This record gives sequence, structure tokens and C-alpha cells, in this order.
Amino acid sequence: MDAPSQDTKVSASDTSPTAVNESAPRVPQEPLGRLFLRFLKFGSLAWGGPVAQIAMIRHELVEEEKWVSPQHFNRVLAMYQVLPGPEAHELCVYFGMLARGRIGGILAGLGFMLPGFMLMFILSWLYVRYGLQTTGTIATVFAVVQAAVAALIVRAVHRIGSHVLLDRWSWIIAVIATAAQLTGVHFAITLIAGGAAYVLAKQGWPALATLLMVLCAVGVIGLLAFNGFHLAGMGSATIQQGQGQAPRSLWELFISGLKAGMLTFGGAYTVIPFLQKDAVADGAWMTNTQFLDGLALSGLLPAPLIIFATFVGYLGGGAPGAVALTAGIFLPAFAFTLLAHHPLEKLVSEPRIRLFLEGVTAGVVGLIAGTTIALMMVSIVGSSTAAVFAVALAALFYFKSKLTIPLVVASAAFTGYAISFVPM
Repeated sequence: MDAPSQDTKVSASDTSPTAVNESAPRVPQEPLGRLFLRFLKFGSLAWGGPVAQIAMIRHELVEEEKWVSPQHFNRVLAMYQVLPGPEAHELCVYFGMLARGRIGGILAGLGFMLPGFMLMFILSWLYVRYGLQTTGTIATVFAVVQAAVAALIVRAVHRIGSHVLLDRWSWIIAVIATAAQLTGVHFAITLIAGGAAYVLAKQGWPALATLLMVLCAVGVIGLLAFNGFHLAGMGSATIQQGQGQAPRSLWELFISGLKAGMLTFGGAYTVIPFLQKDAVADGAWMTNTQFLDGLALSGLLPAPLIIFATFVGYLGGGAPGAVALTAGIFLPAFAFTLLAHHPLEKLVSEPRIRLFLEGVTAGVVGLIAGTTIALMMVSIVGSSTAAVFAVALAALFYFKSKLTIPLVVASAAFTGYAISFVPM
């Protein structure tokens, strides 16, 4: 699930079905064309990450037009924050389905994602067609922007973590997950262990939870020693700085996107470690430098940050690859809402399931932190990039405007352009 959406969490009392008597909804039966255009407008104005996107949707559909009550909206939002996927997009699918059934949900979801997809597709084509990553001044611009993107991810880790790491058990899970990511442990092992440990700890079996976490820590240390203390999760030096390997099949790219879309717990930034592992550390169809470039480009667009998946797919398989990976990563967001909204609402209200997902989310925070360390080692390589990183991080912490992210990225690009003219 883009800036991390955990900022929009609501209290349990707000989300209880019986907390407040809800007024009758007033969902309009809009023509399909008008419904599509409404959500196309939302997608065209989707600056500032999911917090701003969700606020925009809430303002028009809940506060102004009163499609549903605020309590109903809060309850639906809380469910999508627990489930994987970009929740702003899932909300659009949900409201479209309320208006015109499943076809309305599909059109609303496509309308919201289409502007970002088209813009990222064009930027990806320009990037590959004109070799922007290796062209003089442009290469310097991207190198500096990568430092700002590293700051963006660090801020995201802090923001998500401040809402997820609320007790010592979640901190333990996150720390072990960070180490596991750096040593190359498969994320499925990390997330299942984290979820299980959190359930055990919160259901009265802290000794078993401790034993599980100790076993995980010993396993991470043993794997690190077996690999000669090489951080396998960061990819080889060639992949970090040089060129990637052969393009992937469309099926591989689709599955990579689908897997990432199923695991984006806690906001769109949580997709980063999964795509980085497939595209850089394992699949090697792109470098960490190129991966950061894709994140930088997505920061300039009115779209969920998850749209950088289009860039990753384009570098893996050209135009068809961009479509395949994007389709895979958005498919769960459509499917959860269109096919299983009510069963999932009941499922995530079950205490043990919710605790398991909270443990998984803590593990995902650790995975992002581990990936961030790998990306920082690529992007912060001198005094100028270190200075850009520090200034960008300060700006991201201080300013709260929805335009902060694109302005930080654009400012870094301007700085890189100016640096390119400084004699070395």
C-alpha cells in the first residue's frame, strides 16, 4: 500500500460498526462515463501521497456529497489499511462499486491509476530511449536526485514505524527483519515468523515468541557467517552500480508485480523491498541506481508511489513488461474490493488475524529499513550527495504540504543541474 498512509489511522472507537448511528448513504447512480471521469480527475490531482489522496476522496464523496457517513468511511479505510495494496486506490474501487457495481469499481480504479501510469510509461520510454541515466548533465541530475529519494525513503520508514512499532515486540520483529533483509533471507520466512511471534506474544505465550525470535536471530547470524559476512540482500557490486542482466519474460514480470501487490502492508513504500529484491538483488534486470531513478520519477507525478512499478517493468521487458508488472501489482487492490470486500471485513476483525497482520507489518518496516540501507550506500557517495540527503530529509520532516515530495525531488534535480556545471 504511497507517503505512508498510516498517518490516516483512526481509533478503534471510530471504526466500530455500532459506535455511531450512521445516516442513510446517498450514493448517486452516475452514468459510467461520468463515474470514470470523476475518478480520472482524482488520479490527475493525486499529489502528496495517500494521506492527501484519501483526504481528497473523503472531502468530495463523504463531506460534500455524503455518499456514506464519516463512520462508514473510517471503518472501510481501517480495513484497507490492514490489507495489502494502495488504500487510496482501493477506496476508489470501493466507491465505484457502490455507485455502479463491479463494472463501476473497475472503471473507478482504472480512472484513478491511469494518469500516473501514462505519465510514468512516457518517462520510462524517454529514460530508456535516450539513455538518460548515462548522459552527461542528466546523469549528474539523477545522481543527486537519488540522494533526495534516499531521504524520502528514510522519512517513510520513520512515518510508518511511528504508527506500527508501538511496543517492544514490534521493535524486535522490525530489527530482526532489517538484518534478515540485508543477509538475503527470503521475505516470506521473515514475515511469517514476525506475524507468528506477535500473535504468540500478545496471546499469552511470550516465552514461545522469544524462542522464535531467538531462533530467527541465530539463523540470520549463521547465514551471514556462511556468506563470509557479505550482505547478500544488497546485490553484487556489479548490480549495485553497473548494468543489469537479460530482460525477463512477461509472466515473470507479472508474477513479480502480483507478489509485491499482495505484500504491500502499511503503505505504498512497503512495495520497495519486494520489487528491489526481484528486480535488483535476484532478477538483476536493473541496477540499484536505476531503481532509485524510478523512485525519483514517481515522486514527481500525481500518482500513488507504487506506480514506479511501471518503470521497473519497462526496464525488465519494455512496453509489454511495464503493462504486465503494473497489472500484477494493482490486481490485488481490485480483487480484494470487487470480489471479497465483506468476507475480508469479517476476517480482519478476528483478533488473531489482526495481530498476525500487525506482526507482518512490523516485519515489512524492517524490510524497508534494510532495503533503505542498501540504496543509501549507492546514492550517498560524496559530500554533495550527503548534503542533499541531509537538506532533503530536514525538509521532509519539517514541511507538511502535499507538494513537499515533488518539490524536494524537483529541487534536488535543479541542484544536480547546477552541480553539473561546476568544474571538478
